[in-house]
Amino acid sequence: LLFYLDDSASAASSMEVTDRIASLEQRVQMQEDDIQLLKSALADVVRRLNITEEQQAMQNKKGPTKDQSMIKKAAAEAGKHVSAATTARPLVQTLPLRTTVNNGTVLPKKPSGSLPSPSGTRKETVSPAAKRSVNLLNACKLKKPALSTVKRTSSAERVSPGGWRESYGDSKGSRNRTGSTSSSSSGKKNSESKPKEPMFSAEEGYVKMFLRGRPVTMYMPKEQVESYNLEAKVELPAKRLKLEWVYGYRGRDCRSNLYLLPTGETVYFIASVVVLFNVEEQLQRHYTGHNDDVKCLAVHPDRITIATGQVAGTSKDGKQLPPHVRVWDSVTLNTLHVIGMGFFDRAVTCIAFSKSNGGSSLCSVDDSNDHVLSVWDWQREEKLADVKCSNEAVFAADFHPTDTNIIVTCGKSHLYFWTLEGNSLIKKQGLFEKQEKPKFVLCVTFSENGDTITGDSSGNILVWGKGTNRISHAVQGAHEGGIFALCMLRDGTLVSGGGKDRKLISWNGNYQKLHKTEIPEQFGPIRTVAEGKGDVVLIGTTRNFVLQGTLSGDFFPITQGHTDELWGLAVHSSKPQFFTCGHDKHITLWDATTHRPIWNKIIEDPAQSSGFHPSASVVAVGTLTGRWFVFDTETKDLVTVHTDGNEQLSVMRYSP
Repeated sequence: LLFYLDDSASAASSMEVTDRIASLEQRVQMQEDDIQLLKSALADVVRRLNITEEQQAMQNKKGPTKDQSMIKKAAAEAGKHVSAATTARPLVQTLPLRTTVNNGTVLPKKPSGSLPSPSGTRKETVSPAAKRSVNLLNACKLKKPALSTVKRTSSAERVSPGGWRESYGDSKGSRNRTGSTSSSSSGKKNSESKPKEPMFSAEEGYVKMFLRGRPVTMYMPKEQVESYNLEAKVELPAKRLKLEWVYGYRGRDCRSNLYLLPTGETVYFIASVVVLFNVEEQLQRHYTGHNDDVKCLAVHPDRITIATGQVAGTSKDGKQLPPHVRVWDSVTLNTLHVIGMGFFDRAVTCIAFSKSNGGSSLCSVDDSNDHVLSVWDWQREEKLADVKCSNEAVFAADFHPTDTNIIVTCGKSHLYFWTLEGNSLIKKQGLFEKQEKPKFVLCVTFSENGDTITGDSSGNILVWGKGTNRISHAVQGAHEGGIFALCMLRDGTLVSGGGKDRKLISWNGNYQKLHKTEIPEQFGPIRTVAEGKGDVVLIGTTRNFVLQGTLSGDFFPITQGHTDELWGLAVHSSKPQFFTCGHDKHITLWDATTHRPIWNKIIEDPAQSSGFHPSASVVAVGTLTGRWFVFDTETKDLVTVHTDGNEQLSVMRYSP
């Protein structure tokens, strides 16, 4: 997905292409390095075999000696390492290739999840070293993975790069998608591959475990190293944790993910949790049915049923989790239906319920190379139709409010009107004619009379006549920079939200400007706009704030969080307070009672770790660059700063 924090959307798109090319080049280079390492290892094995045969020829009339046994053992060990090294690299490589030295031979470190060796099984007979050399060199010829067409069979099975099938059981709504190519990030690794087991190093005094394929190293107190047993079983605690509060909102790279429910709760998501937040009562409820990050959200016309789509993920035991849509009840938080298991690729990025037929249909767009648009009967969990939407990013998809068979999608360089006819979706492209075609159509909504309204990267609001694909009215330069959000209020007022200018503007039925307000720079560009109670408007921003206010008044935050990876967390020893720091360079001291920040500060480097002094008068912050800071917890003033090397500081702790 592309992140649009301002109106430089075209630059972001070119960066996406550049990043993909760079990723492919890096993967090819890593595979070439693997081949060189394998050749080196095999050459060493051949050398050892030659030595073994020479020794055997000299000692063929004598019994086995100690030296000969050692040579054979060394050759066998080298053979084992080569066997491990010939395992094919997974398509998704989360960590750079690292090498280890073993018995003088440089070997690649085994990846956390591996596919079967493309060399397969082979017969080996006793032969001279030269013949073995040929066999071994033939075995090391690895085939580079090619981008291949992925067909989704009627039984929801996938053929993985290793050549076997993955089945997700639910065959409803699955079909062949011959136009969609797979991706290295689509999560199609072997679902049956065994996860890496935890490792204990007595010499180094640490335990290494793997969470979703990522290694986590934990050092233990020295006095526990000798008595530690990795195999020891410890019973689970009698009590279980219950989720009380979720801090943050995902607005940086997601759209149309903020709504007000009849219960008075504001619904949005962050990570894998959907939050239902009652601002007046300061209470949260949480839907936790997803097993990985949620990327899109839609509310049914009954305003009770909710659909959310997620990305592909990895289970705790290393198995792949396919992206899918979950339909659930916002009152009971019970899951009603699960849709698209085995059909979607990478992630579900757009989702919407139909409106004119009681919301019986649901449309979605995934994050595959073809960004496939699909329509579902969600109550039966059956797919009605699907089609390749665009090779470029798709930002929004929505049903027409009065015609169930019309779906509008928009994104990079396109606006499409789709007509559902039987099991087919017929595309009609929006014609800009005299208007300059924008690089990005960023958002879409509908007027009371059925007109389609779009906002684009040029700052224009364009009105498309009902039932046509032509522009009937244009508001040129409505915003300085891109328009990221459009919201039609109940009274017919249109509200638009700008990116670069951070302005919230209301328009009457004739598209005349009514009110204009500017969101403070600290909150960031507007990402989404939703209608609240009465004249209240809700705003989600790209800096992950949820704001509440009125068009004629001020806006204040009701939810906020970090905007990049969050790694540092420290808990106050005596007060209900905690401290967080992340790669966004923000450090924050939080009040766990009010769930609000006490203070926030921006530092120079991305932060990685933190720790309170036993007196809690100061807090230390470690960064990715090797620098560490100490701040006064009362005044947030910098007390001191030091540098220890140039690598990240993963742990910051004071001596008790």
